[in-house]
Amino acid sequence: MDELNDFFTNYLPNKLTENPGLAKDINAIYLFDLDGYGKWSVDLTEGSGSVSEGAHASPGCTVTAKAEDFAKLLENPSSGMMMFTMGKLKVDNVGLALSLQKLLS
Repeated sequence: MDELNDFFTNYLPNKLTENPGLAKDINAIYLFDLDGYGKWSVDLTEGSGSVSEGAHASPGCTVTAKAEDFAKLLENPSSGMMMFTMGKLKVDNVGLALSLQKLLS
């Protein structure tokens, strides 16, 4: 799962650093619960945002998927809606989930 590790430890933190207004624009906390990989929290409520391993106590949106399915989503972010309708990607707040496109693309 090198692509997941790279996404959470390099790509996403760099994207937030390079686009400081992105966190303010989204202003939410996401929990990614990826079966076969672990849990990662993305807090976009303070500063330019932060990414950390582990669960957050009060996420606004929890994204649940198998690690291999989430890796496929990273390869093709436009497949998110299809994966959602197929049950391969689950979210508990659809409104906030729609903002994920800004993070993934």
